[in-house]
Amino acid sequence: MIHIDIEVKRSEMHMIASKFGMTASKTVKCSQELDTLLNCLQSYRRNKQN
Repeated sequence: MIHIDIEVKRSEMHMIASKFGMTASKTVKCSQELDTLLNCLQSYRRNKQN
């Protein structure tokens, strides 16, 4: 389920940010991946309403 994927990616991002810093390329990449998952969830919810 996407909710689990989001939580896993969020935890991964926090771990990477703690180790490498908020502006590290690894952190930014992980954040972008999380954004993609969140956008998918938002799109799904929007389509479900219609």
